[in-house]
Amino acid sequence: MERKIYNPIQKDQVIFLKTHADTNGQYTLVEVELADGGGVGLHYHKTYSESFSCIEGEVQVKLGKTIHTLQPGQSATADPNINHFFRNRSGKSCKFRVELKPASRGFEQSLQIGYGLANDGLCKPNGFPKDKLALAWLFDISESNLPGWMSLFEFILRRQARKARKKGIDQQLTEKYVRF
Repeated sequence: MERKIYNPIQKDQVIFLKTHADTNGQYTLVEVELADGGGVGLHYHKTYSESFSCIEGEVQVKLGKTIHTLQPGQSATADPNINHFFRNRSGKSCKFRVELKPASRGFEQSLQIGYGLANDGLCKPNGFPKDKLALAWLFDISESNLPGWMSLFEFILRRQARKARKKGIDQQLTEKYVRF
C-alpha cells in the first residue's frame, strides 16, 4: 500500500516511511516535499521531539528564538517543550525528513485526515478544516500546543475536541481517511 498523501491547498506531499506500527512505537519517520511559501506555524509538543533533516533545497526551522536555514545534509531537532516552526521561503520546493521520537499515532492520523479533508474540498484556503470541531480534534490528536498568549485558545480547542468525540466526529473522520 502506498503511504503517500498530497494536500492540494498547500501543494505539498508527505510519504510515511516508518509509522508507529512499523517501529513498535519507537519513532515516526516522514518525508515531506514542501512547496515554496508552505510550512507550519509556531507550536510545541510535550510528548515527542521532532528532528528535521534537509534532503533537497532549503527549509527554515525555528527553534526557540533562532531560525536555522537547513541545506541538504543538515538537520535540527525540536526537543519536547521547545517552540518551533518550519517553513519554505526559498522560491522553490524543498524536501526534508521529519522524525518524531517516540512515534505519535495521533500525528500520523492528523496528517492523513487533514490532507483527506483538503482533497475533498472541506478546508478553507488557509488549509484549516471548515468544520471547527474537526479542526479542534485534529489539533488535539497531533499533540500540538500553542506558545505564549496563543495558549489561551488551547482551552477552547481542547473543549471543542471533547465535543467532537462526543458527537462521533473522531470515528467518522478516522474511518473515512485513515488508511494505515
